[in-house]
Parts: sequence; structure tokens; C-alpha cells
Amino acid sequence: MLWRRRIEPFTRPLVYAFFRFKRGLTLGVRAVVTDEAGKVLLLQHTYVHGWYLPGGGVERGETAELAVVRELQEEAGVRALSRPRLVSAHSNEVLHPGDHVLVYRIEAWETCASNAAGEIHAVGWFDPHDLPEETTRATRRRIAEALHGEEPDAMW
Repeated sequence: MLWRRRIEPFTRPLVYAFFRFKRGLTLGVRAVVTDEAGKVLLLQHTYVHGWYLPGGGVERGETAELAVVRELQEEAGVRALSRPRLVSAHSNEVLHPGDHVLVYRIEAWETCASNAAGEIHAVGWFDPHDLPEETTRATRRRIAEALHGEEPDAMW
């Protein structure tokens, strides 16, 4: 699946153009989940470099809360047992005009089957003060905001 990462820089503009045409305004969600040791859940996709918080797009007819629960289960094999708590909202205007991302905190969860269907390369739990080098800058900021009380930045 590494071929997806190689072509991603070329296909991203086409994917964004398609979503922009189809939806106009897009909404994404990300989940901040920690285990009993305080480690944060991150994942790597097969189609882009870096470690990210689990999440994805909100589908038509779906609430943001349901989307974050669905994406968490699909991508990471984690089932939320408590209602997601909204932490922050961000504009992703720089990378994707018209896109916004909501960040949720999941307080109670259990493991379950994942059905990422080739989308996820790796899933891991990491100390929030010692994240992998390839953790994206935006992911680092969202973790600091959700877990360390830093002021949320309006921009992704």
C-alpha cells in the first residue's frame, strides 16, 4: 500500500476538487483517545505520510458525533462507550477551502473489530509528551489543546 503514499501528493488536489464540487462545504472529525496509562491513540494511513488522530469526514445525513464514533471504530478498532465531548472546532481553509474539523474527546471506550479495508497502515499508543517524529504538526497541536489545556487555534 506504499504506492498510495507515493501518488497522494498528485491525487490530493483532484480529491479535494471532487469533494468541493460535490459538497461545497466539508466537515471532518478527529478523536482524542487515551488509554489507562495516559497514552494517546494515533494511526498511519496507507495513502499519506505521518501519524494522525483517528477520524474522517462526516457523511450526508450523519451527525458529527456519530461520524467520530464510526471513524474511530472503522480505523482503530475502538468503540466509544461514552458520548464524544467536543473539544474544539477548526478551519482547514489553508489546505482545503471550505473544510472544517471538529475535535472530540472520547472518555470511555473498548476494543472492537476494525474494518478499515486497507486504509490504515499502523495503529499505536504513544506518550503525548514523546510522540513519534512523523506526527503531524496539526496532530501535535490538537493533542496539546485536548490534553494539556492549551488554547485551541481556530486554524487547523
